[in-house]
Amino acid sequence: MPADDPGDGLEAPPRREPSAPDWAKLRQAADSAASRAYAPYSGLHVGAAGLCENGHVITGTNVENASYGLTTCAEASLVSALVASGCRRLIAVSVTAGDGRPLSPCGGCRQRLMEHGGAELLVDGGPDASPQRLEALLPGAFAAADIAKRAQGSSATPAGEPGRTGAGRTGDNHTGDSHTGAGRTGDSHTGAGGTGGCR
Repeated sequence: MPADDPGDGLEAPPRREPSAPDWAKLRQAADSAASRAYAPYSGLHVGAAGLCENGHVITGTNVENASYGLTTCAEASLVSALVASGCRRLIAVSVTAGDGRPLSPCGGCRQRLMEHGGAELLVDGGPDASPQRLEALLPGAFAAADIAKRAQGSSATPAGEPGRTGAGRTGDNHTGDSHTGAGRTGDSHTGAGGTGGCR
């Protein structure tokens, strides 16, 4: 039986292909989100716009905090808005500082985007450059498949391996939160005294 045959003699409804990214529209949406950022410490107003597989555009913006470490980056806000909206998958993302020019997501945000867009997620490269697949920005990413593979082999933490708790693997930085991707070392590239979160 063909994969698309529903089995009752009726033809399956046509699949809706994801909309092709309109990069100019995504940058405009990211710029608009950046205008609403809360960034009194760094002054860097960042917006992120993502195209969902259903054609909807979701946005997020950075929200800083006086403790710096509790700052929420624009991409994290985007992912929260994505889940809250009921959309399931991102297919393209643009991140700007309100000037129409793309910013490259930091390491931790690349991991967040990987969770909700996968390796094939397209990341805006700007009007003069081609978009990049996320797998090129985060090679060897840790993903749900890695958890599943390890869970099949053992459900218990081996002796002598503290900090590995299965799905969370606490105490083990493997998410890219060191922010070393795009030349931004450390947890801060907010310009706020060398401390803080992504943006």
